Amino acid sequence: MAERDVLYIGGEWVRSDGGATIPVENPATERVQAHIPEGTASDVDRAVRAAREAFPAWAETTRAERAELLRKLVDGLAKRADEIGETIAKDVGTPLRIASRIQAALPQTDVRTYVDLLGQEEPEEKVGNSLIVREPAGVVAAITPWNYPLHQITCKIAPALAAGCTVVVKPSEVAPLCAYQLFDAIHEAGFPPGVVNLVTGFGPEVGEALATHPEVDVVSFTGSVRAGTRVAELAARTVKRVTLELGGKSANVILDDADLATAVKVGVSNAFLNGGQTCTAWTRMLVPREKHDEAAALAKTFAEGFTTGDPLDPKTKLGPLVSAAQRDRVRGYIEKGIAEGATLVTGGVEAPADTGYFVAPTVFAGVDPDSTIAQEEIFGPVLSIIPFDDEEDALRIANNSRYGLHGAVWSADRDRALAFARKVRTGQIDVNGGAFNPLAPFGGYKQSGVGREMGRAALDEFTELKSIQL
Repeated sequence: MAERDVLYIGGEWVRSDGGATIPVENPATERVQAHIPEGTASDVDRAVRAAREAFPAWAETTRAERAELLRKLVDGLAKRADEIGETIAKDVGTPLRIASRIQAALPQTDVRTYVDLLGQEEPEEKVGNSLIVREPAGVVAAITPWNYPLHQITCKIAPALAAGCTVVVKPSEVAPLCAYQLFDAIHEAGFPPGVVNLVTGFGPEVGEALATHPEVDVVSFTGSVRAGTRVAELAARTVKRVTLELGGKSANVILDDADLATAVKVGVSNAFLNGGQTCTAWTRMLVPREKHDEAAALAKTFAEGFTTGDPLDPKTKLGPLVSAAQRDRVRGYIEKGIAEGATLVTGGVEAPADTGYFVAPTVFAGVDPDSTIAQEEIFGPVLSIIPFDDEEDALRIANNSRYGLHGAVWSADRDRALAFARKVRTGQIDVNGGAFNPLAPFGGYKQSGVGREMGRAALDEFTELKSIQL
């Protein structure tokens, strides 16, 4: 059993001020596979003060110097890619082929993006007699979730470091092990002491200490709406800048002229990616009423092709959920869907395996757009098929959500699909299966969050604008 019983503060692996540890389970076996430190507020204070001390010198480094260190970090992540993929498969339950292709590969892209951006000249902007400059915002607290545990760290720290900020990372205690592999690579790359720090622990202790620390300038948080609002409330006490990437309940709108089989197949795959534990999952499938039954039959076939099993088995398409609590939460939503009158097409609450936190791939049809399963983020392999009467009705249902993170629209007429996409109140939307673009801004409308991650837009979250009058 692996042990990661240290924190990374000031360029060194150090012991926590507290003696307690947190067990880390393998969700496929239900066995403890490691222990990490249960960090304390004093650990946070040490890390933040190390980041504050390192900030002036790091802020003065050249773009080329930052780019070189980030390039070395990409190399370190690439060297560890196989190990990282296996770690995430065991930590989150992501099938290995997905853990390798997405979970281990995307973080390299996250960092490489800013190597490339730093290689470009920073344009000077003049407005009248003012020179507009961008300066690093200061010390950043990055508080990250368990579902994409490495990507959610790198998509925060890469732009923060590129902007000239220093960082303290608090990963989720549920799936923290790949964060240690990242910090092995950070240490190997040779970042100056205090520029990037790691404190593990629980949200109410470590997360809240970061959000309230007077020496933290920016908080970048990804997680639930409940936790995100708490972070924002705490950060407001010292008027910190806050970026929030929260939940989603994305609509996959299949218009009447679309290739139904293709749209349903891609939609099911998207909804069940990473066990449905994806904030951008298209968990609401909107179909023309006259095609509802055909869509439900297709979804049943495709869903039942998601073989559950050991995440390390190449044949597995659907791993376990990350924890017993998450499994029980998802089962509760399935029971709620049945109780509220939706038609269970396949799946349900019965466990597909005796061991592991598995939930069967589940599809509901005839779902009321105002029902619980159509409105709340389930975060499991549960798809709701909702019929609509016409395009206007489809748009109304798509926008009938407190969230606005992602979505999709399908049509044989690309211009028609694009026109529909412009009317959906969401931060990202795919037209006819358009591919995910890691260079584009990522974030949401409404309760899906505040601010943007990824690409050039992310740099704005970690910089301050200054006007110099000449």
